[in-house]
Amino acid sequence: MIIQPKTRGFICTTAHPEGCAKQIQEQIDYVKAQKKLTGPVNVLVIGASTGYGLASRIAAAFGAGANTIGVFFDKAAEGIRTASAGWYNSAAFEQAAAEQGLKSHSIVGDAFSDAIKTTTIDLIKAEYGTVDLVVYSVASPRRTHPVTGETFSSVIKPVGTAYTNKTMNFHTGEVSTVTIEPATDDEVRQTIAVMGGEDWGMWIDQLQAAGVLADGATTVAYSYIGPKITHPIYRDGTIGQAKNDLEQTAIALNQKLAVLGGRAFVSVNKALVTQSSSAIPVVPLYISALYRVMKDKELNENCIQQMYRLFAEHLYNGGKAAADGSHLIRIDNWEMREDVQIEVMRRWNELETDNVPELADLEGYRKDFFHLFGFQTEGVDYEADTDPSVEIPNQV
Repeated sequence: MIIQPKTRGFICTTAHPEGCAKQIQEQIDYVKAQKKLTGPVNVLVIGASTGYGLASRIAAAFGAGANTIGVFFDKAAEGIRTASAGWYNSAAFEQAAAEQGLKSHSIVGDAFSDAIKTTTIDLIKAEYGTVDLVVYSVASPRRTHPVTGETFSSVIKPVGTAYTNKTMNFHTGEVSTVTIEPATDDEVRQTIAVMGGEDWGMWIDQLQAAGVLADGATTVAYSYIGPKITHPIYRDGTIGQAKNDLEQTAIALNQKLAVLGGRAFVSVNKALVTQSSSAIPVVPLYISALYRVMKDKELNENCIQQMYRLFAEHLYNGGKAAADGSHLIRIDNWEMREDVQIEVMRRWNELETDNVPELADLEGYRKDFFHLFGFQTEGVDYEADTDPSVEIPNQV
């Protein structure tokens, strides 16, 4: 079939297997061109099929030669419906890992469930013995609690008072004003349950109880802080409440892992185009302005560049992760540089529909969005007949 992008709001309902595969190879090529990483041997990535989780798996495998297990919840192709981008990404990763002689397995299922945790532990015991790095990078709008059975749904809202600011339709480039009403107490509670640290803690507790965490094991989860302009809808909003919980979990996990000589961190990463960030009002316009400024200053990084820097300068190779004792690793430091933020805010105050192409990087934003789904990739013939059915090697 001919696979073309079909969008609905901030969602693309199709994905292209060859485009995804080529992008995976580009990430692999980037990592292999860098200085070799030393440290991780057996790595578990929970939420491994897209974004920072996928980039972490690539950095560990092709940068350090690590064995990897990826856990993710993606769908295979069915009839005329393509697989999800994460499915194609993982298939391409497994194929490349096999060609490199790297050991890897992919577990497809609900990472929030006890069943998937048990499957993962059984696999580690049978094939790996222990894992020495656990990356937690789950992004989901819903979670069913494995003990209570309650299903939680997250929301993207401010807390306390309504929030009004500029936003942008990144498909059309239209700048408008949006007002978001504040979340209820129950919406805050549910968002924390989905996006906070409870499930991360459950993973580490069960891995530790099963004896499959290596002495000195490291675990890291991902977060975002961002500038004051986005705080009401992000850092001070429902998502920020969940991220605060995630960061408190890191402190608790660090204390638990200390008995094994281990450590736990939250890496605060830069703003990037993801399916999640595309759904947050205000953020697409901010990212578009940020991209233009950071590219002009030759500071912009994509997922794989951020994750390689995290591994090379902070987690391994003798790097100092969080010397201030906060358990926060700030690899958003280039985004938050004073000169960058001053220029972004100057542009923000002037941005309107007519000058978006001049002041922001709308085309770069759009390209990165479609890249998430394997489209607009150089060297791929999108008019060619393509088989959407792709198997994931080493799928558990």
